[in-house]
Amino acid sequence: MKGTNLVERWYERSLTRRLVHIPNHIAIIQDGNRRFARSQGLDTSAGHRAGADTTERMLDWVCELGIPHLSIYSFSTENFNRPKKEVEELFALFQEILRRVPADERVHRHGLRVRVLGDRALLPHELRKCIEEAEESTAHYRNYHLNIALAYGGRNEILNAVRSILSEVRSGALEVGKIDIPVVERFLNHGLNLPPVDLIVRTGNERRISNFLPWLANGNESAVYFCAPYWPLFRKIDLLRAIRVYDQRMRHLSRPKAALAELEVTERS
Repeated sequence: MKGTNLVERWYERSLTRRLVHIPNHIAIIQDGNRRFARSQGLDTSAGHRAGADTTERMLDWVCELGIPHLSIYSFSTENFNRPKKEVEELFALFQEILRRVPADERVHRHGLRVRVLGDRALLPHELRKCIEEAEESTAHYRNYHLNIALAYGGRNEILNAVRSILSEVRSGALEVGKIDIPVVERFLNHGLNLPPVDLIVRTGNERRISNFLPWLANGNESAVYFCAPYWPLFRKIDLLRAIRVYDQRMRHLSRPKAALAELEVTERS
């Protein structure tokens, strides 16, 4: 086991050294907590707690790599269709995690700002209170940003933005001709002004992006990395492999057109 850890650390260093382009904003679709629990003979709640542990490690990894923005898909609007007991356990877990934020030494050492996006009206009062306290205690930080998607759905987000824009138009505060991309973005995610997504990562061997940050991801034509490990089993190596996909895409885009044309001729021959 010790030898395996040494090999893994060597591989991590090797992957890191070869990376030229590091994404500014990574979005993670954390899939597989429940399937991990079933594979281990555990309760569903244990799978979600194991996934929360991986999220804690993920924060360390992005800070080590200098990735300023991390968005995690923790609870979608569709997740309300899950069994009531599971939803209640998840909300209790979110409250527990968010309550620790104001006193978390690592949060303050890294200058990590915590924000939540999604339809808060759908969340319990106590959870909304924990969200507000976590956001207020980190509002002055700008080094790193953790965006937690709770009660979030991409179509719902765009629909709410459209309603808000229409309300502004009806009131006379906004002219139809002045509606442009910056205006739309001002109404998305409660005006959190998130940067474009550079890389989407989905775990659990699912190959879909499940309506996550469609404006910021699809509009930016972000790189996408699907991998097999369930979220609780996701490792730093898996993150580095995902970043490698982004790095390769950026290298390809940065090549001169003449070099790309020559490469295409070589590939055809």
